[in-house]
Amino acid sequence: MPCSDTETTGKARIPALQGGVASQEGAYPTRERADEAVRLVLAGLGRQLTGDERVDLAARLPLEAARVLTAQIPDTQPLTGWAFVKDLAARTGASLATTRWDTGSVFSALATHAGPDLITRILRQLPTGYALLFGRAELTPAA
Repeated sequence: MPCSDTETTGKARIPALQGGVASQEGAYPTRERADEAVRLVLAGLGRQLTGDERVDLAARLPLEAARVLTAQIPDTQPLTGWAFVKDLAARTGASLATTRWDTGSVFSALATHAGPDLITRILRQLPTGYALLFGRAELTPAA
């Protein structure tokens, strides 16, 4: 990690995730904006995940990304996928559309790092609405 990144912004960059997010059809005009999206969504996910899924995801992420994820105290009442997006938008003042885009972009990069098996486990732990944010179909158990 270059010293200049932390000296100029006070935060270390998350290059592996940021590169995946920044390459999403040129959605982010700067690396700083991509980094902001990664940090926002990882922190939000850190407030939702608990247990082995949280530990296993952190172990597969770059160190700085794992720090952002695990620095959060999990909420006692997990949010649905839509409530997650609304919560992130309220915290930043961004539009729901922008926040939804950021969430999907970051979750797509996360899925690459985590692999399909861990993402499946994560989705089983989280309330409804997250599968679509990860780019998967929302499946419900048969009655």
